[in-house]
Amino acid sequence: MILWRSVVGKLWGTIILLVSFVLFVLTILMLEFIENYHVGKAEDELTQLATKVSLIIESHEDQELARSISWELTDNLTHIIIVENETNYWISPIKDEELPHLTMEDIEKDAELSIPLTEQQKVSKRTNLEQPNDVFANGEDEVLIVGVPYKVSETEDGAVFISQSLKAVHETTKETTKYIILAAGIAIILTTIFAFFLSTRITYPLRKMKQVAQELARGKFESKVPIMSNDEIGELGIAFNQMGKQLKFHINALSQEKEHLTNILSSMADGVITLNIDGTILVTNPPAERFLKAWYYEQGLNVEIGGELPSETKELFQRVVNTEKEQMLEITIQGRSWVILMTPLYNQSHVRGAVAVLRDMTEERRLDKLRKDFIANVSHELRTPISMLQGYSEAIVDDIASTEEEKKDIAKVIHDESLRMGRLVNDLLDLARMEAGHITLNLEEITLGDFVEKVSRKFQGLAKEKDISLQTNVQISEPFHVIDPDRIEQVLTNLIDNAIRHTSENGSVTIEVKDHSNGVVIDVKDSGSGIPEEDLPFVFERFYKADKARTRGRAGTGLGLAIVKNIVEAHKGKISVHSKLDEGTTFSFFLPRKNLESE
Repeated sequence: MILWRSVVGKLWGTIILLVSFVLFVLTILMLEFIENYHVGKAEDELTQLATKVSLIIESHEDQELARSISWELTDNLTHIIIVENETNYWISPIKDEELPHLTMEDIEKDAELSIPLTEQQKVSKRTNLEQPNDVFANGEDEVLIVGVPYKVSETEDGAVFISQSLKAVHETTKETTKYIILAAGIAIILTTIFAFFLSTRITYPLRKMKQVAQELARGKFESKVPIMSNDEIGELGIAFNQMGKQLKFHINALSQEKEHLTNILSSMADGVITLNIDGTILVTNPPAERFLKAWYYEQGLNVEIGGELPSETKELFQRVVNTEKEQMLEITIQGRSWVILMTPLYNQSHVRGAVAVLRDMTEERRLDKLRKDFIANVSHELRTPISMLQGYSEAIVDDIASTEEEKKDIAKVIHDESLRMGRLVNDLLDLARMEAGHITLNLEEITLGDFVEKVSRKFQGLAKEKDISLQTNVQISEPFHVIDPDRIEQVLTNLIDNAIRHTSENGSVTIEVKDHSNGVVIDVKDSGSGIPEEDLPFVFERFYKADKARTRGRAGTGLGLAIVKNIVEAHKGKISVHSKLDEGTTFSFFLPRKNLESE
């Protein structure tokens, strides 16, 4: 079945069928011609013989002698009847009883055979004496009958009828048929071989084109069709090779353009999301993936990136599709402010989707807030100690303190507030130096697990006072790590102190240390009140306080987390925060592994 489905099989079969049909027609025509030729030849011979017998009968007075001479002219297949009238007729001796012979009854029954007697005209007929009206009768029983009139006397006419069996003609035809069939069979065999060779030769370039087309479909554009002739198939192969070159050129151009666009999208600071007409996400770049990841985390969803859009973005997309106009939206996710600009995409005259550009405006909003709050925060932090210094110094000047003890108390308050102002100014100076890149790290190789346990033990007393569970969980494969222990202790002290301060009784604070790619991650988790979403982007800013109505205590300056961030970044690390109200907060910072010799 596979052969007949191929071009080779179809072409081969067509040639064989065509040649077989032509040979069949030629065989039929040739056999018919041979049979007609032999019958015509026999008819001419019988006509000559009948004429000769009629002359013999007419020229001899001794009719008995004339008939004897006539009988000598017959053979096994030939039979003569001499008829003077309906009652007087003579039949030649029968030499083969198995062959059909003409009788007087046959002549009387057949009107056509009676013509020589009635109309004195010559007649010739081919018939089956036993079944004259059956066209499907056995051909070997056929006879050829020739009737010739002759003069019996001046007033009477007779006729000579000669019949000859066509068995010899049919036997000759059979033998001829055998040879013709043998020749046709040899011709078909040779034609089959030739047709298979020819079809294979013709279709070879087509099969090569098929192989090359399959290789082109697999991306092997270097494949070429061999040119084996200068005919139409050769020209087709040349055109096919040119098509492959053009296809390779265009594919490479498309790949380069796609890579170019991909690099542009990946390097863009703004997020890009391409949407289909049904709202499904087609293309995203890294900033857009971060946007979606933050939204999934906020919603508590566990889906792949690009699986779903925020509800506000879906509504914006519907407005864009319905109005076919550019739309803008600003939303806040995980404390970060995003501005979304969405524009419709067209397929000729119809909207086929939309492209959304997402810009993280958190930094701009932060700078705006920083500009507004910095002076107010500094003024607020300095106003209290200055007011106290002013008030208590006036009390001393005005001699309000009557006793030495009261004067010492006033002097102590003035001293404490001056120290607080000094710490505030020093923290601001330290933070400024860090942000300017002037921080100096004293790196040492320490056992990180023991170091974290030591820092944790410092806060066990404070945690027990507030009935808070303080736990440490260290799971690292390499115990040694190169850090500045004083600076990292400052980081952990600030984070653990904040966690305990903002966690209510019976709460928990957990310090986790675990391996990460080429470094370690330290998490400080608490089950406290959490940080409002709108404040998350600003937790590492100067003078940040999670609860404006709650003081941090006398030592608080609002600069601790800003200093923490700069210390972590000085170690080439990163720090982040995740929080939900009434559920807790997690501060995570990553420290890459370093070699002490390379630092």
